[in-house]
Amino acid sequence: MNLEIKSLQFSLHDDAKEYLNKKLERIRNAENMLVDMIITIKKEKDFVAEASVNFRWGISIHVSENDFELTKAMDKMIDKLEAKITKEKEKVKEKRKNGQKPDYE
Repeated sequence: MNLEIKSLQFSLHDDAKEYLNKKLERIRNAENMLVDMIITIKKEKDFVAEASVNFRWGISIHVSENDFELTKAMDKMIDKLEAKITKEKEKVKEKRKNGQKPDYE
């Protein structure tokens, strides 16, 4: 999986990047299903954390969360991202269970 982390309109410090990478460990079990993930964090009136993920079978998901605190915005975004990835994994498992060939094989 290719991972890209960008910050717009401010500089993302190393400790914030480390915090984000630690949080991303929660979705490492789906890494073999992902082609790439682009995380963008913007500073506007508050912090906006966005993630775009592309699965191997062509599905893309996008999540966005905002908060006045950087870590809270990242936490909310990771929570939502984890839920969407889990939902997509469940769809694949359901197809296998029903004898259908998953889209990525």
